Amino acid sequence: MPTVLIAGGSGLIGQRLSDILKQKGYEVLHLSRRRRPEASFPSYQWDVSQKSIEAEAIRRADYVVNLAGAGIADKPWTAARKKSIIDSRVESTRLLLSAFQANKHIPRAYISAAAIGYYGDRGNELLEESSPPGSGFLSESCVAWEKAVAEVAASGIRTVALRTGVVLSTKGGALEKILLPFSFRLGGYFGDGSQWYSWIHIDDMCNMFVKAIEDEQLQGHYNGVAPNPVTNKELTEQVKRALNKPALLFPIPAFTLRLAMGEMADVILFSTKVSSRKIEQAGFSFQHPHLKEALADLLNRKI
Repeated sequence: MPTVLIAGGSGLIGQRLSDILKQKGYEVLHLSRRRRPEASFPSYQWDVSQKSIEAEAIRRADYVVNLAGAGIADKPWTAARKKSIIDSRVESTRLLLSAFQANKHIPRAYISAAAIGYYGDRGNELLEESSPPGSGFLSESCVAWEKAVAEVAASGIRTVALRTGVVLSTKGGALEKILLPFSFRLGGYFGDGSQWYSWIHIDDMCNMFVKAIEDEQLQGHYNGVAPNPVTNKELTEQVKRALNKPALLFPIPAFTLRLAMGEMADVILFSTKVSSRKIEQAGFSFQHPHLKEALADLLNRKI
């Protein structure tokens, strides 16, 4: 089977994708800050800030998946942090492209993460891949990211960018944080809870990356979201039902979130209702299209 090189393989999506690819018979390699040839997924060293990458990793790669990027909500959005968020995505993309060219090794496909933050705060508008970008830092960072991905596509490599939504997993991300208050019989939703959350089960997200690797017809941008988005309040209510435990649901006022988080509150207050029609028309079939069943699976299997 072919070899897949993953940048950002230790992250939420990267870990699960690595497992799924291995189960399917692929050889999986990671790019990491330190070399670990003995690891379950052998790691080659790269340093985006120093523009360095081990040539052997590139030469072995039949496919490259880039999931690298500083966490969007890990630290306050200072000017320096904003620069780090954009640079980690843009410069990692350009480093990989320059490595392909320097080593005269062109992968069969380059698959990049992207994000539905591209669309910004759009209320009840149903957003498709052709919809224009929104405004604000989330959109700005995604536009810069996708411009770098476009440079890879312009080089002639088959390139797919998956605009990921709210990836649901019990091992990290939004759902893990939503579950925390329920340990104390509490559940919070943000603002009035009417903002749309375009979610996706971790396995569906990873299987979308697998399809992007295997389907030579896939090229360009696709939304990485389930077919049935829900409001933030509905998400919290569905989590309560899935846990089947008594809990008091309460709103966390938007102004409180703005005071505590500043501009970064955009991540949880923006409304982004995104369509999955394009990827479905390309032949992708969701295992978990409905939130109720997705939550039941995640909580039962602890994935």
